[in-house]
Amino acid sequence: MEGYKKQLLSAKEIDVILHRLACELIENHGDFSQTVFVGIQPRGTYLAQRLVRLLQGDYGVADVPLGLLDITFFRDDFRRSAKPLQANTTAIDFIVEDKKVVFIDDVLYTGRSIRSALTAIQSFGRPSEIELLVLIDRRFSRHLPIQPDYKGRQVDAINEERVVVHWQETQGEDAVYVIDK
Repeated sequence: MEGYKKQLLSAKEIDVILHRLACELIENHGDFSQTVFVGIQPRGTYLAQRLVRLLQGDYGVADVPLGLLDITFFRDDFRRSAKPLQANTTAIDFIVEDKKVVFIDDVLYTGRSIRSALTAIQSFGRPSEIELLVLIDRRFSRHLPIQPDYKGRQVDAINEERVVVHWQETQGEDAVYVIDK
């Protein structure tokens, strides 16, 4: 089946997962007074923003600091690309020193992006602990020993397949697809 595109999650399923993840975060972080969220640019941004809106709007959490972290120049493959890399904006306007940092990304694949984020966050201080929240965990594709603390769905996609997350904000729909390269 070459060139296929299979829907893995619908908008309704994503909504249910986001509520579950929000509840797990509340259970583990209480009032969030010592917690900050860091969305990993570019694809973790939408998930992080959705979770903050959900926590504040539906669950009455007063303040959840949200920052966005660009890891472009911290990647170990930074100089390997033939085309110029497009950097994103880092926007962290709070102290991470002694805070619980929750990294948020859409898909955990090899673990290299998270390794880069671990290096990049050190520029902003030393967190007391770091957790990882992902919408999709591709568990059999890891190159590094990195595991999520919170995951929406676990996917066993083979290496030639890609997992693509669509967000209403950018693609006009909330959906997750498995696509054959």
